[in-house]
Amino acid sequence: MSKPFLSEPETSTTDTGVLLLNLGTPEAPTPQAVRPYLREFLSDQRVVELPRFLWQLLLRGIILPLRSRKSAHAYQSIWQDNGSPLLIGTRSLTQALSKALPESVITRFAMTYGQPSVMDVVQEMKKQGVANLLVVPLYPQYASSSSGAALDQLWRALLKQRVQMAVRSITSFCADTNYIKTLAAHIHTHWKQHGRGECLLLSFHGIPLAQQQAGDVYVEHCRTTTQHLVSELGLKDNEYRLAFQSRFGYAPWVGPSTQDLFNQLPQAGIKKLDVVCPGFVTDCLETLEEINIRGKADFLAHGGEQFHYIPCMSSENEWVKILIPLINQNLQGWL
Repeated sequence: MSKPFLSEPETSTTDTGVLLLNLGTPEAPTPQAVRPYLREFLSDQRVVELPRFLWQLLLRGIILPLRSRKSAHAYQSIWQDNGSPLLIGTRSLTQALSKALPESVITRFAMTYGQPSVMDVVQEMKKQGVANLLVVPLYPQYASSSSGAALDQLWRALLKQRVQMAVRSITSFCADTNYIKTLAAHIHTHWKQHGRGECLLLSFHGIPLAQQQAGDVYVEHCRTTTQHLVSELGLKDNEYRLAFQSRFGYAPWVGPSTQDLFNQLPQAGIKKLDVVCPGFVTDCLETLEEINIRGKADFLAHGGEQFHYIPCMSSENEWVKILIPLINQNLQGWL
């Protein structure tokens, strides 16, 4: 029988740590690697709020055999020589923040699903002497299925500690001034380099409608970000759209649907489209493949003439500018 608590490291230090949490990624773009990642992800009841026994029958018997092959093919279209874009981007952001923070602050990252796991990284940080931990889920807008699921993994790790760390978390920064102004400047820079389309589509990851109706604040946060951003950009009502992507299954999801708009906007006279994904800190499958490959193809196939995806902001300059003030504010009293 496993011990209820992990052994405590032989250290008396009270160092401070910053832990970044992102969604996760398979270790390779193959069905064999994608399947266990999807099984862990889709088994989380924060993500799929259905009766567990029934859902597991569907997941293991039907969904995983089909979706693993399809997802692996999608990952293959964006995979880089040194690995998953999400993993590369998260590691780069962690390194950039580590350089910008005091040397005494131990900065690491972990994934809600897959590797490096939250359990392993938290235990490693504890062995290094971290007693005060600031946790930053890399989602500007809070959702139970993203930030909530990431923090669940942290609480599970703390349950294994005999002497628990002191913990603070940044659960949302959807209206943060630095976030809005830096993202607006990022979009302006893209327009200066590539020209400006007739409409800016702000595409956020979607959630099932039932989760919003149960009280999830995510859609409200997305609307808040949109309102602040379009105000900073000075856009008129007919110059932008808000939409939600990545629908899965047959249950209703919040809308309007990004996928539907790719088909409908050309028929409404919008032939030149810019797309930005404000809810993603690093480019990943949902931005690079779903938006910039499949979405672009759909938009052009339905009569669109120009499609520009505006990539996620760079970790070395833009995200450091956004996150360092938030982190420093939440580290007060620990340094």
